[in-house]
Amino acid sequence: MPKETPSQTAGPYVHIGLMPGVIGIPFEPERNWNRLFRDGVQGTRIHIEGIVFDGTETPVRDAVLELWQADAQGRYPGHDTDADPAFFGFGRAAADFSTGLFVFETIKPGPVPMGDGRVQAPHCSLLIFARGINIHLHTRIYFEDEAEANARDPILALIEQENRRQTLLARRTLRDGAVVYRFDVHLQGPKETVFFDA
Repeated sequence: MPKETPSQTAGPYVHIGLMPGVIGIPFEPERNWNRLFRDGVQGTRIHIEGIVFDGTETPVRDAVLELWQADAQGRYPGHDTDADPAFFGFGRAAADFSTGLFVFETIKPGPVPMGDGRVQAPHCSLLIFARGINIHLHTRIYFEDEAEANARDPILALIEQENRRQTLLARRTLRDGAVVYRFDVHLQGPKETVFFDA
């Protein structure tokens, strides 16, 4: 029986494969991929921004991130015919080569019902792609100003150590009248973000 070969990592070409427009390859359609809505969207417009840090607290400047979320009423486009037609539900952003900062323009998601009647707090699913990561990492962004909903969230409740739940909370600020949530991702170390299997 032949030996297994090492899995290939995403390598240093993540931007080329997932966001060719970032490096000047004219391949993407017209859509601004880090903006999850078009004009007329319902709900509160927000920015989500942050940096992906490696285990040495160095920004991962070639990371690519995908954001998946429900609309302001907790409905997912493509899965619910009543979802807001002006909301895409999906976005993709590349970290800035200089600073490592990623930015999404989106709306505050609504609470999401589960099949068994329980309700999930407003949240976004975040996927992280970067060199050295064989399979993308999956985490969630919850909002610090949704304390009551977060306390009842069935997924957050699965994290036994309460202090680890803090790694999934985006911090709210105002900047020039816009609502901005800061969410940094720590791949390793004492501040390591909670990651999920799916």
